[in-house]
Amino acid sequence: MVEFSELDEVWFVVTPQSPFKTKKSLLNNNDRYQMVYDATEAYDKLKPSTIEFNLPQPNYTINTLVHLSEKYPKGHEFSLIMGEDNLKSFHKWKNYEIMLEDYNIYIYPRVSEGEIDHQFKSHPKVHRVDAPIMEISSTFIRKAHKEGKNIKPLLPLETWEYIDKMNFYR
Repeated sequence: MVEFSELDEVWFVVTPQSPFKTKKSLLNNNDRYQMVYDATEAYDKLKPSTIEFNLPQPNYTINTLVHLSEKYPKGHEFSLIMGEDNLKSFHKWKNYEIMLEDYNIYIYPRVSEGEIDHQFKSHPKVHRVDAPIMEISSTFIRKAHKEGKNIKPLLPLETWEYIDKMNFYR
């Protein structure tokens, strides 16, 4: 996304508790952060973040965006990146109207079914990024690894080594 849009950096915010997932289905926060750190360490424009570790749970994106804007008032303009598939249910997110009003939203293309609501297709703050579609998701990687498939080529080497060492997703 950073190479195919006008974004200067992409921050990977590790979420301790998504409102859409159960806590028991997630690995330990620090292990998840370590995997993001390992995956992004070699890239100056990609930054792992623990900003949500100290925010109330479950974590709502609007709260994180407001917190980031308050914590870094000068020199930063925060935006949201999401997959096109998530845009289809964006109207269910807490305070999505405020996000549309106050933040740019960059949409990564995905192959998925269903229609995107007209209000999002034509909204001036919603920017579809012309980037290559990569049909690899974290869900796919976890499932394939659990099934004994070789996922090493799908991940940065450091991330693969951490998953293997810690025996995750088996």
